[in-house]
Amino acid sequence: MASVLNTVYSISLSSNPLRNPQLYAPPVSLSFSRRRLVVKATETDTDEVRAKAPDKAPVESGSGINQILGIKGAKQETDKWKIRVQLTKPVTWPPLVWGVVCGAAASGNFHWTLEDVAKSIVCMLLSGPFLTGYTQTMNDWYDREIDAINEPYRPIPSGAISEDEVITQIWVLLLGGLGLAGLLDVWAGHNFPVIFYLAVGGSLLSYIYSAPPLKLKQNGWIGNFALGASYISLPWWAGQALFGTLTPDVIVLTLLYSIAGLGIAIVNDFKSIEGDRKMGLQSLPVAFGTETAKWICVGAIDITQLSVAGYLLASGKPYYALALLGLIAPQIFFQFKYFLKDPVKNDVKYQASAQPFLILGLLVTALATSH
Repeated sequence: MASVLNTVYSISLSSNPLRNPQLYAPPVSLSFSRRRLVVKATETDTDEVRAKAPDKAPVESGSGINQILGIKGAKQETDKWKIRVQLTKPVTWPPLVWGVVCGAAASGNFHWTLEDVAKSIVCMLLSGPFLTGYTQTMNDWYDREIDAINEPYRPIPSGAISEDEVITQIWVLLLGGLGLAGLLDVWAGHNFPVIFYLAVGGSLLSYIYSAPPLKLKQNGWIGNFALGASYISLPWWAGQALFGTLTPDVIVLTLLYSIAGLGIAIVNDFKSIEGDRKMGLQSLPVAFGTETAKWICVGAIDITQLSVAGYLLASGKPYYALALLGLIAPQIFFQFKYFLKDPVKNDVKYQASAQPFLILGLLVTALATSH
């Protein structure tokens, strides 16, 4: 639920979001000697973590809105609570929240009653502020060396927040999210705590995505697919499990849709090419070069959705298939208008323009599976 639930609206809207699987995972070890524990796990000296941002950091020219949303172009902030919110990257919450909506719609059992609405809101809190916030904070912790190269004025590499405070935030969000997942299982009357185990699985996926020794993000293909599944499949499964029953066909369909999430994840790799290359991360733009990677990116997004439209048509649901095709067309338009021209400069413009159509396509697919 990483994220069970890592929005579909921004499946990539964030500038940094998609570099962390939406799901969640515990930091390194259960030991409570926090400072030593984490420093050892990441093999980074305290001095490196607290290194001050260079004088050229855009303190005054940055945006306060970007700071709260947790995207690039943020101004430097001294208020600790604003910094804490920034680390959770609220801009990445919508895709997971939307995933819950899609899952509830696919169940066919959601009703506009006070209880069902309350359940869905709790599930959204679980997926967004708690587990996605946990995932994003943890990812920033393990990315601090890369951020020191790409964006040295970010909260952790600049020393705006202490390592103890970061570790505390990671644990509070993780444990709070798992607690909400257990509550939802009890509320839904589950004999098997499916939502809790989805949250645990998402947490572990987040951990091995960001943390050594596995650090899935070092491999562009595996890491980005894990990220796509976190943003699409897991929140959908959580929403559907809350109001109905998961079925094998839905599991396969959402995993297929996660290939589009892989493409969305690649969009966020272009801005970090320099840091990824220096840190030995084999993102697709690093491995294949900008030109090839941008076509891999749009191909994964478009071919996946066209395949799903074909599946809906073959399943005897032509109107849903046509609706999905109508939502794919503007995405292709914005790919040529923004992304393919300059994937580094226009990544945010492209995501803001195209991703709303992708997430609406997810809802169309969810509604199709419910009938």
